[in-house]
Amino acid sequence: MSYVEPSIRLEASKNAGVPVKNYIDQSQEFALCMIAAAPLAMELFKQGRIAIFGGLVTLIAAFFTNMIFVVSARTALIYIPAMLGVLALKFLTRRQSMTLLLAALTAAAALWTTPSFLRTRIADVSREYQLYLENVPRSTGQRLYYWQESLTFFAAAPIIGHGTGSTEILFSQKAQGKMGLEAEVTRNPHNQTLNMAVQWGVLGIAVLYATWICHLLLFRGRGFASWLGFLVVTQNIFSSLLNSHLFDFQEGWMYVLGVGLGAGVLTKEGRDGEVHVIATHPRTVADGR
Repeated sequence: MSYVEPSIRLEASKNAGVPVKNYIDQSQEFALCMIAAAPLAMELFKQGRIAIFGGLVTLIAAFFTNMIFVVSARTALIYIPAMLGVLALKFLTRRQSMTLLLAALTAAAALWTTPSFLRTRIADVSREYQLYLENVPRSTGQRLYYWQESLTFFAAAPIIGHGTGSTEILFSQKAQGKMGLEAEVTRNPHNQTLNMAVQWGVLGIAVLYATWICHLLLFRGRGFASWLGFLVVTQNIFSSLLNSHLFDFQEGWMYVLGVGLGAGVLTKEGRDGEVHVIATHPRTVADGR
């Protein structure tokens, strides 16, 4: 609706088709909802609840169409394949996984021939890289510059880093008397690992990776709570290759709520001796588990 009639979106949103916040946050939410709902749709189909199944599939298709043709973040190209991989590992047989892969590749090839928003955004990478070589600040070039300088800052204090809040100070000192990209100042290097490394060195990186690993292990079981929690962590890990999504407001709260609610449900299930399974993996049925 906000794409057709821009006046209904809030002033905070600068993009058509984004009623609130921004297209990066919206893409993160749409992708999570779209893939998290897939096993539910599969289970509804198995149970013969066709009306609800049809409604859920329509909603999934709406999320997908919006991300392809209306507005989406290029980071989605990183985390969506990873999330689909998790979906395949948890709920599909090998044959079904291969079918999903072929379907995804066919859809990608078909969509590349259409004038979609996502195709335009991908094509922009090459142009932005050329501007980076010319010292002109654009999205792709800014990330490359932030990463390069962050590695330099990390190398200067690799064990315990430069301290909390030091990133912006370091970039400000580096930018003095410079022009173009070299004059860029940021407190967010757009990579979660580098964000930790600059401020807290190897110790910070160790804490970050330990957090992700512990949460993945927490959600390795079956049931919707485990599925949602594992998916939230997976999305955060891969989206944090191009962003600092644990520190960003929207994505950070998505992580807190997803992991917190999932862990709470698992704790209650463990206390009550209940396990709620949404779609048992075919191989577990064959093994009698």
